[in-house]
Amino acid sequence: MTTSSLSLSRTGLVAATATLLLIAAGVHLLGERSGGRALAFALGLGAVLGVVLQRSRFCFYCHARDYFEGGDARGLLAIVAALAVGTVGMHVVMTGWLPVPQPGRLPPDAHIGPVSWALVLAGLAFGAGMVVSGSCISAHWYRLGEGSPTAPFALLGAAGGFLLGFNSWNWLYSATVASAPVVWLPHHLGYAGSAVLQLALLGVLSAVLWRRLPTAETPAPAPRSFAAALRGLLQGRWAYGWGGIAVGAIAVIVVLRLRPLGVTAALGSAARDLGNAQGLLPQRLDGLDGLDGFGGCVTAVVESLWQTPNALLVGGIVAGALAAALASGQFKPAWPKPGQIARGLGGGVLLGWGAMTGLGCTVGNLLSGTMAGALSGWVFGASVLFAVWAGLRVLNRGR
Repeated sequence: MTTSSLSLSRTGLVAATATLLLIAAGVHLLGERSGGRALAFALGLGAVLGVVLQRSRFCFYCHARDYFEGGDARGLLAIVAALAVGTVGMHVVMTGWLPVPQPGRLPPDAHIGPVSWALVLAGLAFGAGMVVSGSCISAHWYRLGEGSPTAPFALLGAAGGFLLGFNSWNWLYSATVASAPVVWLPHHLGYAGSAVLQLALLGVLSAVLWRRLPTAETPAPAPRSFAAALRGLLQGRWAYGWGGIAVGAIAVIVVLRLRPLGVTAALGSAARDLGNAQGLLPQRLDGLDGLDGFGGCVTAVVESLWQTPNALLVGGIVAGALAAALASGQFKPAWPKPGQIARGLGGGVLLGWGAMTGLGCTVGNLLSGTMAGALSGWVFGASVLFAVWAGLRVLNRGR
């Protein structure tokens, strides 16, 4: 390592340490406030999630692209691992929420949505948005911490997509969502049956994907010192599988103190507050507003948006990713080019409309929903993957 690179590495570690200290100070200050423990927990766990996402490069679009274009199944297997860990953990947690999963009752705040053609359309739009913008919403959050020139515009476009979604929601609700079935597997199979079925399906997917693993590489020599091992942890990419397991475990941990994991509720609520202030939105969203509203990443109007657990969770993701990127030398902010701005805004609109209409993104809907045994999670995930596959084929033909 040259003197200049060593100096940059030390500067990055110092900056990363300062960022982590600021996060810790924020967690402490929030925890000292009356009623602030949930906010402190959200910020701290969000930071941990941000580190995991950044170091393992956990990105739904990138993992799917690697499989469809390069035949590398490691990323999709990481998603399967997250779903498997989360399925076991969520089904255990839900037994405490609702001991008897009798029809007509659902676990509180669970990401269990109606299954209709509107959900399929939402998944297709979200998948197309990933192809255009280059990431899903969760990855745009952690890439914001890396200094990505596209991520800010993708998130801004997503807010615009939420506004479009709010204006189309009532029509879609009347046309299909209101009468669509809400299918929760424990209603039909019990908790044990639901978990066994999902794990069996995930096992089949793993067997299929396992055939597309790349040729094993020569393992790297073991580090000779603790400092070398720590440097590899900070600067090297974490294994795909461990990243997936960590994401699944965090998704279970977060429901013990907060709502099921999601990364769009605060963004959608901010867009709704802005739309209401400008008179751009309907006064009521049917099926979402009121005590009988659906669960998931709902976009409620709140008095203090930036002091909600979801906002602090997202802020923690960005801050944690920033710390990880600084430590690894991957914090590389750049001035956006016109193409990056256009792709970010255009893809973001599709991401936002899909997330609003589907009541969640690939984290809230696909991960949290599927882990909870919701058919809507499976349908949304399949629609997203199909859109990514089709979108990549279109892009490759145009090259």
